[in-house]
Amino acid sequence: MQDERRLAVLRAIVEDYVSTQEPVGSKALVERHGLGVSPATVRNDMAALEEEGLITQPHTSAGRIPTDKGYRLFVDRLTTIKPMSAAEKRAIATILDGAVDLDDVVQRSVRLLAQLTHQVALVQYPTLSRSTVRHVEVVALTPTRLLVVLILSSGRVEQRLVELGAPVDDDDVAALRGRLAATVIGQIVADATSELGSLEVPPGDAGAAQGAVADALVDALSDHRSSERVAVGGAANLAHFGDSFEISVRPLLEALEEHVVLLKLLGEAQTGGMVTVRIGHEGPYREFASTSVVSTGYGPGEEAVGNLGVVGPTRMDYPGTMAAVRAVARYVSRILDEA
Repeated sequence: MQDERRLAVLRAIVEDYVSTQEPVGSKALVERHGLGVSPATVRNDMAALEEEGLITQPHTSAGRIPTDKGYRLFVDRLTTIKPMSAAEKRAIATILDGAVDLDDVVQRSVRLLAQLTHQVALVQYPTLSRSTVRHVEVVALTPTRLLVVLILSSGRVEQRLVELGAPVDDDDVAALRGRLAATVIGQIVADATSELGSLEVPPGDAGAAQGAVADALVDALSDHRSSERVAVGGAANLAHFGDSFEISVRPLLEALEEHVVLLKLLGEAQTGGMVTVRIGHEGPYREFASTSVVSTGYGPGEEAVGNLGVVGPTRMDYPGTMAAVRAVARYVSRILDEA
């Protein structure tokens, strides 16, 4: 019972500190949260929480604020993630449903996350190596020029023009299209690349055409540049939390320009709707020791092809932020699944 009450006190301190940005006193907790005990009992509970390193007193005669350890316990004990409001759900649908291609989905998602959470939003472009081949198309533009279109499960579309040394007829193109589809559709990128290298080669000009198209597909499958990109939105939101950081905001802004840093911040993509929260010093970089990172994976079905999330001060609305991150990830996943 005592542990449950102290957890309730900690939860109230976190909620009040996030809301008011001021250290929280025992009298205020009793008045605002109906804890059912006296201020003296709450003071004893606060003393115990402070001894455990879950809260601290920033100044003499001030109230208490949560520590990183306190935020961690608060997040770990969340029984449910705060549901999105109907208005927030409509905003997500309105903004993301208008996307015209993968780049547009990413850019809209990062702006939406920043607006919903008032934090810095990060969206990783889909990672090629986790994708599977969804469709391959070969179109004859002229007898000696073919357009090859590759569509991946991540929503990524690659196109290549292939110039042939000799003309091919429509039957050869149709046969080539069928062989390629049977070979690579449904395969992950690495396996598709390997299978293309072992295709049986038909005789004559059709064989030369197949070799040229296979080389173009391998080139498209080997292009990893987009998987190293991270879109950033809402960096100006850091300015609103200047007094929440133990260090200058400038190193944070500089670090946010490094995509390698951002990829490591987001961590490994989580599947199954799991939301990861890294608080303060749990993160990989000293520059972000005063921040928390809330992230999750996105992708069609159970396949995570990238991460998205937000960075903000440790004094953040964790239930609301986690709900927004999860909701946007689910919507992006649905868009990719329907693409």
